[in-house]
This record gives sequence, C-alpha cells and structure tokens, in this order.
Amino acid sequence: MIPALVVVAVVAALTAHTLVNATAWLRRPGAGPVEVTEAVAVLLPLRDEADRVTPCLRALLAQRGVPELRIVVLDDGSTDGTAEVVRAVAGADPRVTLLTGVAPPPGWLGKPYACWQLATRTDPAPTVLAFVDADVVLTPYAVAAAVTELRAAGATLLSPYPRILVRTVADRLVQPLLQWLWLTFLPLRAMERSPRPSLAAAGGQFLVVDRAGYLRAGGHAAVADKVLEDIELARAVKRSGGRIALADGARLAACRMYDSWPGLRDGYTKSLWASFGHPAAAAVAVALLLLLYTAPPLVAVGALVAGAPATAGLALAAYLLGVAGRAISARATGGRAWPDALAHPVSVVVLGWLTFRSYHLRKRRRLTWRGRPVS
Repeated sequence: MIPALVVVAVVAALTAHTLVNATAWLRRPGAGPVEVTEAVAVLLPLRDEADRVTPCLRALLAQRGVPELRIVVLDDGSTDGTAEVVRAVAGADPRVTLLTGVAPPPGWLGKPYACWQLATRTDPAPTVLAFVDADVVLTPYAVAAAVTELRAAGATLLSPYPRILVRTVADRLVQPLLQWLWLTFLPLRAMERSPRPSLAAAGGQFLVVDRAGYLRAGGHAAVADKVLEDIELARAVKRSGGRIALADGARLAACRMYDSWPGLRDGYTKSLWASFGHPAAAAVAVALLLLLYTAPPLVAVGALVAGAPATAGLALAAYLLGVAGRAISARATGGRAWPDALAHPVSVVVLGWLTFRSYHLRKRRRLTWRGRPVS
C-alpha cells in the first residue's frame, strides 16, 4: 500500500508541475501583426531536402513585419537536386542567398558545421539570426513575433517550439513526449533565471538568437561535435553570460519531423544517448519513468485480479494522473490530447526501447544520420 501511495504522490506532484509550467510559466508569443525594425537573417541548412523544402521556403518568402529580412540557404552536399528546387522556388527574389556548403572538417558533425557556415558567411548587418529546419513551416508573422519575444524576454536565445504534426500511430505515441518531458521535468521559470548551463532546453527546428550574443558564446563552433547541438548551444549561451527562453511556438510554426517509422526510430536513436549521458543515468531515468507511468495500469489490473481493491484504486489514480499530465502538455502546445494521452504508458515503453537502442548502436559505432556518422 505504501509504495502505491508514494507513486501516486510523485505522479501528482509532477502533473501539478506540468500544469504550472503550461499555464503560468510557458511563454506564448502572439501570432498577430507585429513589425520589427532590426535586420534579421533566416538561416536554412539543407541536406537532401528536395522533397520537403518547398513549403518551408515559400513560408519564409511570405514573412511579414520584417522589412529587412534576409534568407540564407546552405546546400550541404545534397545529391537529390535540393539546390535546384531552392532556385526554382526563390526565383530572382533578392532576399534569398543560396550558398554551397563544404564537408565538415575533423571534429565537426554535419548540422553544427552547416549552421556555423550560415552564421559566418551571411551579411554582417542582421542583428538577429533565426535558424529554421526544412521540415518547419512558419506562419506569416512568425519571424517578427519571435524576434519581438526574444527582445521582450531580454534573452540571447529564444526557442519557440513548433506545433508537431502527427499522422501515424508511431507519431502519436512518440512525438508528444518531447513537449511533455520538458513541461513535466524542467522548471521553466528557474531555467530562464538561473545561470546554470545544466538548466537548459532548446529545439533546433526554430531558434532565434541575438547575433552578438551568439558569437560571444562561440556559436556553433562551441558545439561542433555535439549531437544535440541545440541544447548545447543554449548551454554555451548561458556559460557566456547570456539568457535563454523557451516558448510555445504552436501559433508560429508547424513541423512534421519524420515521414515514416524508420525515420522517427533512427532520428531518436541517434540522439537519445546524448540526452541522458552515462548509461547508468539513462537506466535509472528509464526505470523511474516506467515505474511512475507504465507500471500503474498493470498493477491496477493485477491488484483487481488478486482481490486488493485499495491498491488497484491507488494504481488507477496514478495512471489517470499521468494521463492528465500528458493531456495538459498536449493542450498547452497545440497537440492532440485525446485519446492519445490514454496510451501514455505505451509511449513511455517505446521511449525506453528507443533509449536502449540508442546506447546499443552507439556502443557498436553504428549511429549515422543523413549518411554521416554521429558518434
């Protein structure tokens, strides 16, 4: 009985924290008409994105409220005609510059080096840099709204997390965990106020940074060999004395990260080992998640069969509290709450398996992404 009470209390506390984060501490930039006077460079790294760059680039060309907008695109060794698609979509628009990337030198991973080339090869006039991935589609005032929020927050780096589009069962099981994890376990208010680099979160799909602060932190050169270059960049900003902020960008951007289960599986596999660090820490974290969110419905059924209704009731309460936390997270970030939240225990199991797979493949030096090794 006592272990069940402890689980209920812990899950209740975590769900309460999710609610506080989602309702009181999460920044929500407005999506309405707003204008900025600063010069802004939107930086778009591309590697074999011919089949999905068009909506992204068209949305960038349609941005409003940024009179001095530059769009700088880097073709990072694509072999599928990405550069030709960019030229066809951009036409003769003078705001667009297409750069040809070079292979990363020793000690660099592909994504950080592509971003570093963009940041250092673009016009020096823009005071704000906005990094955008090819699978992100921005709303018309997204860049202007994000820059406005960056300045209002007094931050060096702002991460407006896009609304994640889900279509398949795998999407619906795994993708909402991204927002749920940081809303449940990361104290957002403390993250913004504390100078500790360990208290940092960011999503590389859409990142807005003050250019001077970015360079002071070392930019992507400071995270050259990091798989999670977005989070590590946020930590580098903190180490250099800057501030970071996380925002709900559901009204500013939408993102379909992966088109298939193999893509989703491999995308998470390449980076989960870097999220947890030492394998022992990963094992403890996954075990706790399974105990708090997957075990309760199993215990509830087992207790009912064994004739222990009090234990069954407590386990059911823990399960429902976990479901509530997942639903709160989805509502706060433009996601789908029902009936997906009911499968939260299964989501946690899949996350645990992906984490195990990530460490397993890394140990065998078999982690790759876009044809390049990542560890």
